[in-house]
Amino acid sequence: MLIVSGFSVFGYEIKFYGIIIAFAMLIGVFLARYLAKKRNVNPDDIITLACIVLPLALIGARLYYCLFYGGYDLSNFFQIHNGGLAIYGGVIGGLLGVIIFCLIKKSFKMLPVICDILVPCLILGQALGRWGNFFNQEAYGNLVTNNALQFFPFAVFIESVNFTESAFSQVLSYYGTTLIDGAYFQATFFYESFLNILGFILLLVVFHKSKKIGTTTAVYLIYYGFVRAFIEGLRTDSLYFGIFRVSQILSAILVVIGISILVYNIIRGKSSKNSNNSL
Repeated sequence: MLIVSGFSVFGYEIKFYGIIIAFAMLIGVFLARYLAKKRNVNPDDIITLACIVLPLALIGARLYYCLFYGGYDLSNFFQIHNGGLAIYGGVIGGLLGVIIFCLIKKSFKMLPVICDILVPCLILGQALGRWGNFFNQEAYGNLVTNNALQFFPFAVFIESVNFTESAFSQVLSYYGTTLIDGAYFQATFFYESFLNILGFILLLVVFHKSKKIGTTTAVYLIYYGFVRAFIEGLRTDSLYFGIFRVSQILSAILVVIGISILVYNIIRGKSSKNSNNSL
């Protein structure tokens, strides 16, 4: 099955990946404005926030990709139309944007509040953005050789031109040749998209039910950390640090930070309760 990655307008190629990312950002802004009202944050501030966070998130995602996936080659940094964005770089860049916004507002107390507002938008954007990987034929998993499992959404057909080194190795090992049009691989981009949708629902529930600042952010860090660690273990394009996958290391860090925030909130809650009882 031939997958079309985009279309041309007046000779300029428009990628579906870019359209999906832009749509995800737009939805995220509208959702953030809605959630801001629930935390007594001026929805108009979200527009200012978006003007800072979104460009820095894109720069961070592209810089991370060029540095770690592109062999530290920044010469093609602006050739974003050729693909290459890394979510962890985007998260780092976006967090920097939130910090800058809080500096402008001269209130670091807003930082956890803003993060709680943004993380549901972030995981929804991640869920939508993964469909860009479908059109780009990337972020897929291991070779699927069982004919009964060669169907979407379990597996996806990847053309040979989009094989990673690991994919070539698996194809050669099983078929004895790489001279084939393509093969079926695990549709890990869909797995993550589906799990992120579930995470989005979970975060909305937590956001509306929990009044403790930082809890929604903590749940995101823990949930996405586990999801990404699991999905990364299936992918064929992982970046390694020694024998470890870099994204799994970062995922573990996210989980630890998330758990630390939850523990801090629990301890702080008990301390406040004890103080009130003593009065």
